[in-house]
Amino acid sequence: MPKRIGLPADLVRNLVAARHARQWSQRDLAERAGLPQAHISAIETGKVAPRFDTLIDLARVLGFDLLLVPRALVPAVQSLIRDSRRSGDGEADEGERPLYADEP
Repeated sequence: MPKRIGLPADLVRNLVAARHARQWSQRDLAERAGLPQAHISAIETGKVAPRFDTLIDLARVLGFDLLLVPRALVPAVQSLIRDSRRSGDGEADEGERPLYADEP
């Protein structure tokens, strides 16, 4: 089995799950992110580690933000995410603003 050189496996699983939740193919995600489908495949299979800006673009297209979380707070953040998934409230509130200035 080839050594995984890409993103951590749990991050890849979350990206793939987000893509599947939207019923998008790799090609659909690639078009929305402005990337070749082969690059999405390589990221998802761990053959390539995306550049940071590519990872941010993929997260944005899939409706997520990347945050730096202090390690001590990771369990609390994970708990909030689990609770949000259970309640079906994974979408941002109308009043919430994106973290990045270039988003509408």
